Amino acid sequence: MLTFILPLIAVVLLSLPLVKVFSGKVSKQNAKWRLLTHIGGFFGAVALTLCLSMTSAFAAEASITGTLAQGLGFIAAALSTGCSALGAGIAVAAAAPAAIGAFSENENNFGKSLIFVALGEGVAIYGLLISILIINSL
Repeated sequence: MLTFILPLIAVVLLSLPLVKVFSGKVSKQNAKWRLLTHIGGFFGAVALTLCLSMTSAFAAEASITGTLAQGLGFIAAALSTGCSALGAGIAVAAAAPAAIGAFSENENNFGKSLIFVALGEGVAIYGLLISILIINSL
């Protein structure tokens, strides 16, 4: 029961500063407080997760099997997926508004602009493919 309640409390605490944003009651004065609360809550949740995982890791240390190479392989797979998704997000964030602008000026530019947005998403797919290949080789 505790494993269900603690993450639920963390999600509620992390989303509380955003309630005023979604309800439309946004002011400049409260924006800094909401941002600091959200960042503090995020790092607090990360610290709590690390503390709880450390205590459970010491209790289950005898049952861990695997090598250092396997652990580094899983980290490499996670990094390849995460960094490629971040790069794809940056690419789409730059290409999509330009595509919408080109489409609003001329309707014949839809196919050309859609290709550039899809190319940005291809980066994430390539990163996912690399991480699948890494995990299969472990």
